Amino acid sequence: MKCLFSILALAALALAGQPASAADAAALYTGHCLSCHGLNRLGAMGPALLPESLERLKRKDAQATIRDGRPATQMPAFGQVLSADEIETLTGWIYSPVSPPPSWSEADIRASRVEHFPKGSLPDTRQGAVATADPMNLFIVVEAGDHHVSVLDGDRMERIHRFPSRYALHGGPKFSPDGRYVYFASRDGWISKFDIWNLKVVAEVRAGLNTRNTAVSSDGRYVAVANYLPGNLALFDADLRLIKLIEGRNLKGDLRSRLSAVYDAAPRRSFIIGLKDVPEIWELSYDPGAAPIHDGYVHDYKMGEAIATPGFLNPRRTALDEVLDDFFFTQDYIHVVGASREGRGQVVNLDIRRAISRLDLPGMPHLGSGISWLREGRRVVASTNLKDAQVSVIDMQSWRSVAAIPTLGPGFFLRSHENSPYAWVDSMMSPTARDTLQVIDKRSLEVVAQIRPEPGKTFAHVEFDRHGRYVIASLMEKDGALIFLDAASFREIKRLPASKPIGKYNLFNKIQRSEGTSH
Repeated sequence: MKCLFSILALAALALAGQPASAADAAALYTGHCLSCHGLNRLGAMGPALLPESLERLKRKDAQATIRDGRPATQMPAFGQVLSADEIETLTGWIYSPVSPPPSWSEADIRASRVEHFPKGSLPDTRQGAVATADPMNLFIVVEAGDHHVSVLDGDRMERIHRFPSRYALHGGPKFSPDGRYVYFASRDGWISKFDIWNLKVVAEVRAGLNTRNTAVSSDGRYVAVANYLPGNLALFDADLRLIKLIEGRNLKGDLRSRLSAVYDAAPRRSFIIGLKDVPEIWELSYDPGAAPIHDGYVHDYKMGEAIATPGFLNPRRTALDEVLDDFFFTQDYIHVVGASREGRGQVVNLDIRRAISRLDLPGMPHLGSGISWLREGRRVVASTNLKDAQVSVIDMQSWRSVAAIPTLGPGFFLRSHENSPYAWVDSMMSPTARDTLQVIDKRSLEVVAQIRPEPGKTFAHVEFDRHGRYVIASLMEKDGALIFLDAASFREIKRLPASKPIGKYNLFNKIQRSEGTSH
């Protein structure tokens, strides 16, 4: 009650002297949007609702989103709650500028850093229950229901530790290569470094105001953070000290973009960065010996006939015909398999820095959750679809469609393991089938089983243990559970209570870049 009073008081103070229409819009925002999109519209679990972050969204489309919700997100439909006039008023307000404009500078980032435990102050050996567990078969679980994180012993299938996290963590934490540290990113920009061996949060920093995700370099020296607001890439050392900021701009510098994703490409010793508003992919090498970057035409770069940008920690750009919203990487990270929200797919070769093939991917593929495996001597990639009830399978030599496997509904996650003949897919975007996991035989490409432990409750996101013996699936409810299932028989083994577990990752599978899990 005190928190609600404070929020309303702040809203009242902010509206003093403003016209009634502004007051009405702010009241609508406070009542329906603030819990997800944050005070001052700066973003929290949901994105920032500011003109800077809505440049690509037409007002009529924004009104439709408020009215009808948005597929593949947690944005609900308000058409039965708000009138057409209220939706129009609210839309106009979120497109109006915040005064003064929000900013988050280098000085702000540096000032925000908190060091809970100085480097070297904690033991360099595993402590307590972690010491008796297989360090590479631990799981990290993000529980969004009450904003906590759990550490699981993968052999005993038990919870070792549970601790409160920042608000609205991204579901995909990232690990240091030795498995000691895990980095979390919250939607409102906080990056937290957690020492798994000592079960302590050791450092934190606010990298931006609306953050998409983070990546850790394969040598453990760098942490990269992709920000929607402000639109930039924030690069830190392993202890979360800021190294540099790179603005999301095109080569000419006349177009700005939000940074939608960043991934570590270990074989290339680089980060791969996605841009939300500019048709480019960036590669940022953390190899000190990286070749210089020549943007534009050069007659003979070997003769030093052009002024080059150093290749170390600077973006090498690949120009595209259209913006890519979602990515999958081949195991060698030479190719990026990408798609737009409209389903137009393409394959980009990072070595020659251009698209080499188009893909037949209807609907709204979710390549970020893609997996690959060898089938009949040829490697294939499979992707869920956020709009259509199918899993698409593509041959990675010809880049042609192999199959469209019918599912019960649009799905978000697809998972497998090198030691399993099966892939598991959810239908969590379906209003009628979100409670059912389907198991696909990777050889026949047919659904061979359905698992529905709690009718009517969302059941999704499978992760294998390091050996491929069992899977953990999430009952994504406030009073939910982590359900352990035998990977061969599909029978339930055990349950642990959990509060809306949205993501869980096995250390070995993530660090070793398993072909069955997302990167």
